[in-house]
Amino acid sequence: MAELHSHEHVSCQEVVELVTDYLEGALSPEQATLFEQHLNFCDGCDWYVDQMRATIATVGRIEEEDVPTDVRDKLLAAFRDRNRT
Repeated sequence: MAELHSHEHVSCQEVVELVTDYLEGALSPEQATLFEQHLNFCDGCDWYVDQMRATIATVGRIEEEDVPTDVRDKLLAAFRDRNRT
């Protein structure tokens, strides 16, 4: 689980890092409160979290074995390459 860098507020970058934990209910009550406070004041992050919810609702949960091996390999390569740029 990602950690908050500040105990006073959540940045937009932290929203991106924490969104999965937030949506899965894995944040502590204090972290969730700070996360939600940020959403109350940041339309961009509120929209981002809403889009993540919509994506999850549309796609659902995909198990690793449901993804063809060649597609999985391409996705992993894309994520590895993303960190190099």
